[in-house]
Amino acid sequence: MVGSAITRKLQSEGFDNLLLRSRAELDLRDQAAVDRFFATEQPEFVFLAAAKVGGIMANATYPAEFLHDNLAIQNNLIHAAWKRGVRKLVFLGSSCIYPKFAPSPFAKIRC
Repeated sequence: MVGSAITRKLQSEGFDNLLLRSRAELDLRDQAAVDRFFATEQPEFVFLAAAKVGGIMANATYPAEFLHDNLAIQNNLIHAAWKRGVRKLVFLGSSCIYPKFAPSPFAKIRC
């Protein structure tokens, strides 16, 4: 969702040289594949919004799998960006850590 929004915004601003890959084309959990991608494509800017997501029930059912996959994704991308001298890395992250019966704070937040 966030990655798609970033892509749409960059394209609307005239950027037409985006290096986009689907999950089927590049498994970000695979360090060797990520290293090959960075070596071949040599990105200058990286927007890291990728993650394994699934909601509260999925996270509660498979907590270790979510943690493992998301750590692999972030570590592989951050390390490859550092190794290849990426000019700017923007790392976006979120979590699902609210209790089931807690009142929602969103109505009280003003931006």
